[in-house]
Amino acid sequence: MSTVAAPSYGTAELRAGDSRVVIAPGLGGKIISMQLAGREWLWSDPKRPHRLARDGEASGSIEGSGGFDECFPTIAECSLPAIAGRYSTLHLPNAYSGMSLPEGGELWSQPATFAIETRGDGVYASCGWVGERMPYRFVRALYVSGDGSVTMRYGVSNDGLDRLPYVWCSQPFFPLTKQTRIEMPDGARVRVWRQHGVDLGGVGAENRWPRVAAAGKLIDLSRPDAIARRFACRLFVDLPHAQASIIEGDARLDVSFESAHAPCVQLWINRQGWSSTPKRKPATHFSLGPASGAPESLTEALSTWKGAQWLEPGETKEWTVVWSGGR
Repeated sequence: MSTVAAPSYGTAELRAGDSRVVIAPGLGGKIISMQLAGREWLWSDPKRPHRLARDGEASGSIEGSGGFDECFPTIAECSLPAIAGRYSTLHLPNAYSGMSLPEGGELWSQPATFAIETRGDGVYASCGWVGERMPYRFVRALYVSGDGSVTMRYGVSNDGLDRLPYVWCSQPFFPLTKQTRIEMPDGARVRVWRQHGVDLGGVGAENRWPRVAAAGKLIDLSRPDAIARRFACRLFVDLPHAQASIIEGDARLDVSFESAHAPCVQLWINRQGWSSTPKRKPATHFSLGPASGAPESLTEALSTWKGAQWLEPGETKEWTVVWSGGR
């Protein structure tokens, strides 16, 4: 008889009404469970236990066990441009010229500081991180309210003497089923960043939600399970109204956010179309989360895509994301 080893990390649970969130501060502040309206929404791989990632770990590790991670100051591994030639107009400080940043950014691979604070309207669980390559402080305060919604309040401060560029993205993973439906405003701009096993026009191709041209025909991205038997893609969708929804049967998960700090969402769909290693069977899941800009790579966000945001010396930016479940 096989036994399952107890997890080697501590967790904190926040509960209100029929909603529950479980956080693992020692795993980079990962959220390992998010139950809203009595339903578990997050995808996890039962064959791959959660663990703290290594700084600079290979591509794909961030999604390997599932859950909910924060990516900052980049999503994809990249080397920031050296200030020369066509990059001379970026106004990138010399302190960051040529800097290498790891896959998934820096938050998910370092234990977060953790605090619980009781206020008049409930209990907040706060995770904090300090930049290792750049001089920033990043905080996420999470609150589960009596109505079952989960409010995440973010803040990032620049403690350095130079302007600091970044891309931030929430990356929760959800199970992909035949019933999965994604709702976003019709006509929202969709840009392609990655594609595997499906032709969506290549990197940078633009379409309008939910229909995308693929190999001469239109496909409906709002029903991702029906796109192809095996495929994967990462898209960025501009959302000026800053809201999106996931529907599974009669269950619904809504996310709303502030467009000034999160003007788009990243949508990663993997229907057995991509794996981080040839020996590992590709997963079936998707990720949808608010993002401060596009694409995954801070280098490309600074240059071709012009999607990076900046923090001035001493500046703090704050924003809020709300997740709510229902029928």
